[in-house]
Amino acid sequence: SLSKKRNTLMNKSERGLLHTWRGYSYSTTPERVLLSRPVLQAALGARHGVLLVEGGHVYSFGDLPWKQNQTSSVVTEPVLEAVLSEQRVVFVTAGSAHSGVVTEDGGVHMWGENAHGQCGLSGLSVIPNPTPVGVLNSVATPPQTVPILEVACGDQHTLALSAKHEVWAWGSGCQLGLNTSTFPVWKPQKVEHLAGRHVLQVACGAAHSLVLVRCLPPPQEPRKQDKCGQCHQLLYTMTDKEDHVIISDGHHCPLGVESPTEPGPSMPSIPASEPQNQVPASSQEHVEPAIEYSAEPEAPATNGEVCVEASETNTPEPDSCRATGGKSSPYPDEQAVKAYLKRLSDHALAEHTTKTPSTLHSAQVSLKHNSVTPMGSALNNLVVSCASAVGERVVSTYEALSLRKVIGEGRERVEERLRQEEPIQGKKSSSLGDIREEEAELSRRLSLPGLLSQVSPRLLRRTSRPRARAIPLTPGGIPEADAHLPSLQTEVWSWGRGQEGQLGHGDLLSRPQPVYVKSLNGKEVLRVAAGAHHSLALTAQSQVFSWGCNTSGQLGHMESPTTLPHITKLSDGIRVWDIGAGQQHTLLLADGDCIQPILYYSGQQVKEVMEQTEEEEQTGEYTQQPVLLPFCMNLGYVSSVCAGGRTCAALTDCNVMGFIASLHELAAAERKYYCKLSNINSLLLQPLLKLGMTVWLLQNLIGRLGRLSQLTGQNSASLTSFLRRSRDIRGLVILEDAHLFLGTYSEYCSAVGDLLVMGGFQALVKPCHDVFGKGAEVVQKLSKCSEEGLPLSDILAHLFYLPIKHLHEYGRLLLKLATCYEVSSVDYQKLQDACSKYESMALHLKRRRRKEAEYTLHFWKSFPGKMTDSLRKPSRRLICESSNKALTLQNAGRFSVNWFILFNDALVHAQFSTHHVFPLATLWVEPISEENTGLYGLKVTSPEESFTLLASSPAEKQIRPFQGQHHTHSTKTVDSRRPHDDWLCLCSRGVVKWPDGRMYTGTFKNGLEDGFGDYVVPNKNLNSCDHYQGQWKDGKIYGFGTFRYASGEIYEGSFQDNMRHGHGMLRSGKLNSTSPSVFIGQWQYDKKSGYGVFDDITRGEKYMGMWLDDQRQGNGVVVTQFGLYYEGAFNNNKMMGTGVLLSEDDTTFEGDFSEDWTLNGKGVLTMPNGDYIEGSFSGVWGTGLKMSGSYYKPSLYDSDKEKAHALKLGRLAVHSEEKWKAVFLECWNRLGCDSPGQGQTTTAWDNIAVALTANRRQQRDSPELLSRSHHKTLESLEFIPQHVGPVTLEVYHTIRRYLVKACDTPLHPLGRLVETLVSVYRMTYVGVGANRRLLPQAVNEIKSYLSCIFQLVRFLFPDLPEEGGSLADPPKEKGSSDPAGKQLESPKPGCVVSSSALLLPVLLPRLYPPLFTLYALENEKEDDVYWECVLRLNKQPDLALLAFLGVQQKFWPVTVTVHGEKQQVLSSTKDACFASAVEALQQISTTFTPSDKLQVIQLTFEEITQEVLALLKQDFLWSMDDLFPVFLFVVLRARIRNLGSEVSLIEDLMDPCVQHGEHGIMFTTLKACYYQIQHEKIT
Repeated sequence: SLSKKRNTLMNKSERGLLHTWRGYSYSTTPERVLLSRPVLQAALGARHGVLLVEGGHVYSFGDLPWKQNQTSSVVTEPVLEAVLSEQRVVFVTAGSAHSGVVTEDGGVHMWGENAHGQCGLSGLSVIPNPTPVGVLNSVATPPQTVPILEVACGDQHTLALSAKHEVWAWGSGCQLGLNTSTFPVWKPQKVEHLAGRHVLQVACGAAHSLVLVRCLPPPQEPRKQDKCGQCHQLLYTMTDKEDHVIISDGHHCPLGVESPTEPGPSMPSIPASEPQNQVPASSQEHVEPAIEYSAEPEAPATNGEVCVEASETNTPEPDSCRATGGKSSPYPDEQAVKAYLKRLSDHALAEHTTKTPSTLHSAQVSLKHNSVTPMGSALNNLVVSCASAVGERVVSTYEALSLRKVIGEGRERVEERLRQEEPIQGKKSSSLGDIREEEAELSRRLSLPGLLSQVSPRLLRRTSRPRARAIPLTPGGIPEADAHLPSLQTEVWSWGRGQEGQLGHGDLLSRPQPVYVKSLNGKEVLRVAAGAHHSLALTAQSQVFSWGCNTSGQLGHMESPTTLPHITKLSDGIRVWDIGAGQQHTLLLADGDCIQPILYYSGQQVKEVMEQTEEEEQTGEYTQQPVLLPFCMNLGYVSSVCAGGRTCAALTDCNVMGFIASLHELAAAERKYYCKLSNINSLLLQPLLKLGMTVWLLQNLIGRLGRLSQLTGQNSASLTSFLRRSRDIRGLVILEDAHLFLGTYSEYCSAVGDLLVMGGFQALVKPCHDVFGKGAEVVQKLSKCSEEGLPLSDILAHLFYLPIKHLHEYGRLLLKLATCYEVSSVDYQKLQDACSKYESMALHLKRRRRKEAEYTLHFWKSFPGKMTDSLRKPSRRLICESSNKALTLQNAGRFSVNWFILFNDALVHAQFSTHHVFPLATLWVEPISEENTGLYGLKVTSPEESFTLLASSPAEKQIRPFQGQHHTHSTKTVDSRRPHDDWLCLCSRGVVKWPDGRMYTGTFKNGLEDGFGDYVVPNKNLNSCDHYQGQWKDGKIYGFGTFRYASGEIYEGSFQDNMRHGHGMLRSGKLNSTSPSVFIGQWQYDKKSGYGVFDDITRGEKYMGMWLDDQRQGNGVVVTQFGLYYEGAFNNNKMMGTGVLLSEDDTTFEGDFSEDWTLNGKGVLTMPNGDYIEGSFSGVWGTGLKMSGSYYKPSLYDSDKEKAHALKLGRLAVHSEEKWKAVFLECWNRLGCDSPGQGQTTTAWDNIAVALTANRRQQRDSPELLSRSHHKTLESLEFIPQHVGPVTLEVYHTIRRYLVKACDTPLHPLGRLVETLVSVYRMTYVGVGANRRLLPQAVNEIKSYLSCIFQLVRFLFPDLPEEGGSLADPPKEKGSSDPAGKQLESPKPGCVVSSSALLLPVLLPRLYPPLFTLYALENEKEDDVYWECVLRLNKQPDLALLAFLGVQQKFWPVTVTVHGEKQQVLSSTKDACFASAVEALQQISTTFTPSDKLQVIQLTFEEITQEVLALLKQDFLWSMDDLFPVFLFVVLRARIRNLGSEVSLIEDLMDPCVQHGEHGIMFTTLKACYYQIQHEKIT
C-alpha cells in the first residue's frame, strides 16, 4: 500500500542523511556521513561529533583521544559506542572535549575529558567510554534519582534539564550558576537561583550558560468589586426617575475604610520605530525591602522609564521584579555596580539623555496610576448595562457617544493631544487626587437620557481612554491555547564569563548567578544556542538575535555594542527556523522563496590546510553578514542543523512521495503567516493606538487578533519542532485541535464583523491618514489588495478579513498531505476530515458571516435616522426587511405605514415615529392555513401582542425569509409527564430538557419535534448515553439519522415511528471487542427483514441473503475467510434444506443440510479430480463425514457429458433483482412515488428542487457538511435539462452531463442512491467477500443496478428511448441527403441508448476495486500461465520476436524514433518496434469502463496501422492473417499483468450493441491473443 511504501522508504536511506562541511566558499562540498540507519540527531564538539541513529544507538567520530585501544585518535568513520547498546538513547550532546547522552528512562551517561569534573565522575581525568552519572536529589529522603530530559556541554562544565524543568550543573567555573567557589563540582547540583521557574532549554558556550525559561503567569487581576469590602454596601447606585436613570458612585464607607482598588499589571509597549539597543535598567524595582544588592539611586533609568522602551509585544512584566533576596540582582556586588556605571558606553548614555521629560512623565503616570483604567472601564460597562435595562433609545445615545465621540479622539492631531495631557503630567505629584475628583464628578453627572448634553466630551474622552500607550497584541491575561502547545511568553537567562559580552547584559562583567536578559523581553524566543564566545536566540517571528564575540563576523551583523542582542542582518522574506553556533561561526536554517529550506553561514572561512596557526586563523576571511551556502539546494530537505568547533552539520530527508515537501510547505506557510500577523500589529495597530484609539470594539478586535496571532505563533513553533523530531501526522496541532483553531477564527470573524457593522473602518480612515499620510501606503502594502481605487475603509476591511483566507491554506496543505497516504488508511481519513472542516469554515466565514455584516452595514447607511441608530448594535445582523416586499399588517388603517425589520435577535415593527422591538427568544411565527381563509400570511405571537402579516399573493418567497431564517434558541425544563407544555409553541428551534436527563436540541413544528434534531438519552446501567442525530416528524424519529447506542452499537439509516425501518447499517462492537459485526440491509419495525449482508468479523464469515425477524430465513450465501462457500436455504437462522458447499480446493457437496456446516441427508460429494460419491451423508464439514452410497470414477469418454452437468453457482443465491429493493424504494419515495414508476414526473422534479434547496440551506447553516466542489455542483444542478420533442444526440449529452453531476453529490436523490449502492457493494465484496466464486453474482448485481437506475432516469426524462432504442436525428437542413435506408441497416455507434453507456461511467469507477479483485482471483491460474510466457518471450530482441511470431517481413520496422532521434533497427534492438502502439495498449489498465477499454484497443490498432502505412508508403487493407501476429507482438510487449481479468471484465459488461461491430472484432482479436500466448510453445 501507498502508506506502507512511504513508511518503508522513509525508514531506509531517504531519511536522516547527515552531511558535514567547513566554511562557506564555493569550493566547499559537504561530505555524506554513511551509516546504515537514519540519523535522528547530531551534536558537534570542538574536534569530534556524536550521532544518535534510529533504534537508540550512538556513534562517535572525529578526534577521540580518550579512546584507549585505538592506534590513531582521529576516527574518520563513525564508531559505535557499544557500551550503550543495551540502552535506548533519546538525546545526545557534545562539549569541547566531552560528550553526554540521555536515555529513555531519563538516565545520563558521560565520557571524554574529565579534568575539571565536566563528566560528573570523581577521581578520573579521562572517561574512555560512556559511564552513568547519578543526578540525585539529596534534599528528598531517601535521595531520589532525578530523570533528565536533555543535557548541554561546554568547555569545562555540563548542564542538565530535568523532567521537572529544573537545571542541574556540574564541572568548573562561574558558568555553573551554583552558590560555591570550590571547583570542580563532581556531583550534579541544582541551580537554586532558577528554582520555581519552568526551564524549556539549556545551552552551553565555552564558559557561559544560557537557558530559555517560560514566563511566569501574570498575577490574577482582582475581580472588579460591586460591593464595599468593609460594609458590603453597593459601590455604584442607580436611581430610577420618571424619565431617566441616575448612576452614582458616591459611596462613602461608614466604617471609615475605603475599598482598596488594586492596580492591574501594565506594560506599555515599545514603538516599533524606536531603537532597541538602549541599556535596559534593572527590573528589580517592585521588590521587598530586604534586597541584598540594590541598584544605586543613580542607576540609568527607573523601571517605569525602561518599560516604555523595553517591550514590543507587551508581555507581562517578568517575575524577576518580584523575586526577593540576593538572587534578584544582576550584579555580583555594589563595587561591580559602580564599575558598571562608570563603564557605560556613550551610546547608551546619549540614548537616555535625549528622552524628553514629558515622555518619562507620561510613562510613569501610566504605570503608577494604573488604577484609573479599571475605574473608567467599569464605569463604561455600568453605563452600558444600565442603558440596556432602561431601553433601546438610551443604548443608541451611549453607543453614538462611544463611537462618534471616542473615535473622534483619533481625529485630533497628536500634538494637540499631548498639550491636553500636559496638565495631567504636571499633577503627578498630587497623587491623582484632582484626576479622581474629575472622574468622580463625571460619574455622578452621568444621568440618562440627557447624557450628551451633560457630559464634557474632553472629560469623557479622558475617562474612557486607558492611560497605557498600547494594547497588547498578545494580552498577558490570555491563557496559553493548550497545555501541549509551545509557549511564546519566554525569557532568556544567562550567566558565566562575560569578557566578550556573550551574556547580553550590555557589559563585559561575569555573572556567577543566572540573570534575566532584559533586551529580549517580549521577543518570543523559541530556541537559544551558544557558540564558544557568542550567543544566539531564535524568535517566533523567525528572527535571530546575536551577541558576544564578533571577531570573525559570527554574529551576522556589524552593530555595536556587541554586548547586547541585535538582529542578524538577513534579506526581507528570509525566515530562520533553526540555528547552530560553533567556535567562530553561526549556521542558520531558513525559508526562502521555494519550499526547500536554505542555509546561511556567518563567521570565518575555514581553509583546508590543517597546519594553520591560531594567528592565521584570526586574520583569515570572514563574513560581514550571513551568506547563502551555494550547495544547500543539493542537500534535499534539511530538517535541522548544528555547529561545533569549525564544523557544520545538516540532517536532511529526501522528498519521498511528496510527503516531506508537504510538511515543509505547511510549516513554512505558518511561519510566513505569523510574521504577517506580527507586522499588522507592529506597523498598523500600535501606531494607531498611540493616538489613543480606545473604542471598545477596536480593542475587542485587537484582542481577538492577538488570540489568533498567539495560536498561529504556537502552531508555527510546534510545526518547526515537528519537522526536527517526529513525523507522525497525528502530532499535528491543526489536526488534533482543529476545534481550537476553528473557534478562534470564528470569534475573530465576529469581532471584525462587529466593527464593520458599526462603521468602525470608516471611522479609522482619518486616524490612518494622520498617522500614515494621505496615501496610507502602509495599509495598502499590508492588505495586498489587487483592486485599485478602493476607499481606505474598504482596504482596511479587506486587510482584517485576510486571515480568513489562511483557512483555505490549511485545507489545501492538509489535502496535499493526505495524498501521501492510502485512501483507506486512518491517517488519510483524518487529514481529509480536517481539510473539509477548514474549507467549510472558511466558506462559512467568507460567504455567510462577512456577507451578513456587509448587508447590515449597507442597511444602516441606507436608512439613517434616530430609530435605526437606536437599533444599531455590534452583534446585531440584518436578515431581511419589508421595504421591498409586499407585506401588510392585517386590519391596518388605510393610511398607516408598517415597516418590518428582521434581525438575528429581534423583529422590529416600525410605524411613523414609533417602533416596537420583539426579541426572537419569545416569538412564535406560524403560517396561516390557506384552505380555510384564502389568505397567505403569517401569524406572529409575542408575550405583549399578536398580529398577522399578509402577502399579496401565494408566492411564498415574500414570507419565507421570516420562516426560514427564524431560528431562536430557547431552553426550558419540562415535566416528563407533559413533554410539550404550552410555552413550547413559542419557538421554532430550541432545547427541551426532561427531569430524567433526556435532552432534545432542534426544530419544532406545532409544538412537536419536527425536522432535524439532536436527542440524548442517559443510560444509567451502562453509565453512558444513547445519542440520536437526524430527522423527526410529528414528535417521532422519522427519516434518515444516526443512532449511537450506549452499548457502543451505531445504526445509520432510515427510521419510522422511533424504530429502525427501511435501509440501514448497524455496527456492533469495535474490532477489539468480543463480538464485532456489521449488518447492512433492510429493516422492518426494528428487525432485520428482507435482503441484507451480515459480516461476523469474529468468526470470519459473511452472510448475503434473506432475513425475517432478525433471523436468516430463505436463500443466502455464506463465505468464510478460509475459502469455504455455501449457497442454499436457511431456516431459523441455520443452514437448513438444500444447499451447495465448496471448499477452497474445489471439493463440492450438493445436498441436504440441517445445521451450520452440518450435512444431513442425501447428496453428491464431488472431488477436485471429478470423482464423486452419491448417497447419504451426516457430520460437520471439516471434522470427518459419515456416508453410505456409491463411488463413481468417470471414464475419459464421459468427461464431456459430465461437463454438461457441471455445477452452476448462483441458482440457490438471492437473485440480483431481489437485492437492495429498500434502497431503490427509498429513492423513489424521495421523488414522491409510492412504488417504482408510479407518480408524476413534475412532482419528482419539485421534490428534487426542494431537497437541493433544503440541503443548500443546511449547508449554509452548517458549512462543514459540504466541500467547495459539492457547493458548486449543487449550484449547477439547479438548472434542469429542458427539451421539446424527441431526444436528439445533443439533448442526450446534456442529460448525461446532468446525471454525472447529480450522482456526484449525496444531496441529490440520485447521488444519495449511488453513494448507498457503492457502500453496500463494497460491504458485500470486500474483505471476506473477496471470494472468486462470488464473481458472477457481483457482475449481475452491477447489471441490476444499471437497469434499476435507468428506470429512474427514464422516469425523470420520459422522452428518453428505452434500452436499445435509437436517438432522434437532429433536424436536417434543406438540400441535405437523408440516407434512411442505411440508418435502418446498422445504427451509428453512439446513437443507440443503453443503460451501460449512460450509467457505467458514473457507477463503475466507484465499484472498480472490489470488482477487479474478484476478476483477478477468478483468473489467477490462467493469468499466471500467461504472465510466465510473457516474461519468457520478452527476453528476445524485437526482430527475433517478430520472426518467431510469424510477422511478415514487409511489416518489420526499418527505423525507429528513440528520444526524438531516428535509429536503425538492429538485431539487438529491444522494446523499440511499434512502441507507440505498445504505449497505447498499456493504457487499458488505467481505464474503468468497457467502452473506454475498447477505445484503447481501437487506438492501438490505429497506431499499428499508422506505423505500417509509413513503412509501406501506400494504402493498405489488413487481413486477419497479417494483422494477428503484429497485434500479438504488441500485446506481448505491453506486458499487461492481469490481461485475463481485463478481457473477462470487457466481455461481461460491454454494451450489447457494439458486440458485432468494429469494436467487437478488435476485442475478439485481443481475446485470441490472450489465449494464444497461454498456449505458445517456445522452440
